Amino acid sequence: MRIYELFLKVLYFCSRIAIYTFQFFNIMGKFIEEFKAFAVKGNAVDMAVGVIIGGAFGKIVSSIVDDLIMPPIGWLIGGVNFSDLKVELPKLVVEGVEVTTAPATINYGNFIQTLLDFIIIAFCVFMLVKGINKLKKKEEEKPAAPAPAPEPSAEEKLLTEIRDLLKNK
Repeated sequence: MRIYELFLKVLYFCSRIAIYTFQFFNIMGKFIEEFKAFAVKGNAVDMAVGVIIGGAFGKIVSSIVDDLIMPPIGWLIGGVNFSDLKVELPKLVVEGVEVTTAPATINYGNFIQTLLDFIIIAFCVFMLVKGINKLKKKEEEKPAAPAPAPEPSAEEKLLTEIRDLLKNK
């Protein structure tokens, strides 16, 4: 009897695994179909292109700030390189022994450069949105095409035919 009960339990366990596996693949199939529908939509592709171009644009702005804007500002305030501006924290001393590690620093110069990057990018995005809104406004202001003339009624068509026949006589 024990072998029979064990066999039934193993059979029940295997059937449950089969059911759960089927449910899992059914759910995953639906998920994959939904993902395909999302990924193929134009909005998702446009968003991906925007993210890629945005990343490249961020690098360009960082280069402009780091290489073109900050050096003259540093020169104007006395030859300061903003990436070198930092506050060094005191060295760590453990029970009379000085730990020889790189000193911890607060790099506020890098923060200033990153803040300037952000301001430039935000300004560019603002100008882009402003331009797009202006284009949309122009499209809304365009007059609508004149409505086509209504089709003549059956009576008007008949009268037109009669008139044309009378002209030809």
